[in-house]
Amino acid sequence: MKNKIKVYRAMRDLTQEALAQELKVTRQTILAIEKGKYDPSLELAFKIARFFGVPIEEIFTYE
Repeated sequence: MKNKIKVYRAMRDLTQEALAQELKVTRQTILAIEKGKYDPSLELAFKIARFFGVPIEEIFTYE
């Protein structure tokens, strides 16, 4: 699954650590999701989309 988390983080000038703290996950989780090495749970994917205020499809693309 591809994602645009890094792009959305950059638009808000957020570090991986800051985003991780907001979502109550580890920085390593954010890193792994961004690199496509880990697909988030549905719950976490919705939390990420809600945090950025966009539909889930705007951040995640299934291939």
